[in-house]
Amino acid sequence: MHKLPKTMSGVLLTGHGGLDKLEYRTDLPVPEIGDDGVLVKMEAAGVNNTDINTRIGWYSKTVETSTNASGNDDADMSRVVADAAWNGEALVFPRIQGIDCYGEIVALGKNVPAERLGNKILIRSIMLSPVNYRPYECYCLGSECDGGFAEYVSVPAAESFTVDSDLSPIELGAIPCAFSTAEGMLERAGVAAGDRVLVTGASGGVGSAAVQLAKLRGAHVSAVGSRSKLEAMKVLGADALIARQDDLLDVCGRDAFSVIIDLVGGENFQHYADLLSRGGRYTVSGAIAGPIVNFDLRSFYLKDLSFYGSTAQSDKVFHNLIGYIKERRIKPIIAASYKLSQIHAAQEKFLAKDFIGKIVLTP
Repeated sequence: MHKLPKTMSGVLLTGHGGLDKLEYRTDLPVPEIGDDGVLVKMEAAGVNNTDINTRIGWYSKTVETSTNASGNDDADMSRVVADAAWNGEALVFPRIQGIDCYGEIVALGKNVPAERLGNKILIRSIMLSPVNYRPYECYCLGSECDGGFAEYVSVPAAESFTVDSDLSPIELGAIPCAFSTAEGMLERAGVAAGDRVLVTGASGGVGSAAVQLAKLRGAHVSAVGSRSKLEAMKVLGADALIARQDDLLDVCGRDAFSVIIDLVGGENFQHYADLLSRGGRYTVSGAIAGPIVNFDLRSFYLKDLSFYGSTAQSDKVFHNLIGYIKERRIKPIIAASYKLSQIHAAQEKFLAKDFIGKIVLTP
């Protein structure tokens, strides 16, 4: 039986704004466990765009710039308070962020079977049991409840998934958010064998996951990334690598793809309808290059295109990931790891976008 301390280390987000809003502490209370819950000792937690977006209040409709444009700013963010959480409401502070978490179950609620004690688990990033599995509702680790940027995290047992894998803790800690987001997008768009898929932002955590997962489905995959990263991106297994600085229409031609998996948004959005073949599907789950785009409705309806937003996930998405891990079919790319106390440096590295794959924090 794991002997529990009364206090733990962790990072508190104290408000919207710059890196100064992230406070590393060693005197935080260990969270309590609900009757149907488990306490998890964190071993690794990935850094994700949503951590930055939440901190700077980027989900607020008052923000129109890219994530990177204000990720390090110390500007007054009071204007975004009212609608800056995933669900369009105000975020509750202080909050322990961290939507990724891999760790060990060290304590159980009274309704949880004893055999779960000691399980190595991943926590589902977008939790379903707190909203009674209602579709299109989000209850996110590190946003609507405290997350993985701490020594311990308390979650419903139903959101903890046992993994038996030869991947390292750091690799496992990089999987939940990025891979579930990517799998959710592919599921939403119905990607299958024979699809020709374009993945934007393919050098990032979600993009690199989307390339792997689309290939698992038998799709032909073209990956878009910065020219300086193309050589390193070969490890992703994409069938074609495209520099995002190039004109996509010139390089790929019209009607080149049946599916676009977009994590970037920004000015390239105006070309996507031309890149899609008739009846094609566009799926978006990020807008790191900017959320405000040009949108010509004629291009979409005259080609019978489908447009999918993708945030909420069906129950099968995370179960799919656990199966892929068990079958050794996925492997995240790790760019760097930092101690939890180095979260400022980790987020600065993340915002620099000079790497491929994931950045991960450890206790």
